[in-house]
Amino acid sequence: MTLAERLRAALTADDHTPILLAGDQRIPPFDAGDPAAAAVLVAITDRPEPGVILTQRTETLRRHAGQVAFPGGRIDPEDVDAAAAALREAEEEIALPRDAVEVIGPADLYLTVTGFSVTPVIGVIAPDLDYRPNEAEVADVFEVPLAFVFDPANQVETQAEWQGRTRTYYEINWRDRRIWGATAAMIVNLSRRLRWVA
Repeated sequence: MTLAERLRAALTADDHTPILLAGDQRIPPFDAGDPAAAAVLVAITDRPEPGVILTQRTETLRRHAGQVAFPGGRIDPEDVDAAAAALREAEEEIALPRDAVEVIGPADLYLTVTGFSVTPVIGVIAPDLDYRPNEAEVADVFEVPLAFVFDPANQVETQAEWQGRTRTYYEINWRDRRIWGATAAMIVNLSRRLRWVA
């Protein structure tokens, strides 16, 4: 069975209960208004030990500066669906050609505490592609072993004070990279949804 077939079978299994629907299940995910629709591309490399592509955001961005994230952003009116938005954003941010991605499908929505409803879109890509970060948004592009980020032992639940509240979030540390917040939570969701370790 190919990597794409394994992922598709796991993603479409019907004995699934969504996990972590919000940034913290003990508090409202956002304070006012409807969440803004967004999508991210979870690009998994087709190699014997698959990895997932992540970006390090630039320090000059107004929001989430310097954080590790999946390529992605808001769903624009011209995007036909979340997959189209995720592919467009990945092409804009890291020059990943849309036709280089075999789209597997969307995973569970994730509601952030900052007011976004994010659809992770899983796709399979060839290993060792040539990424060209958009310097205005992306400082670096890197690959993390899927087995590492999917291992519950590496998914550390922690707490911090934010806007006068105690927030609970996940953190995954790989080498000198700190993966946390919404990105880590979506990885945790996926590890439980797919129930598959490379």
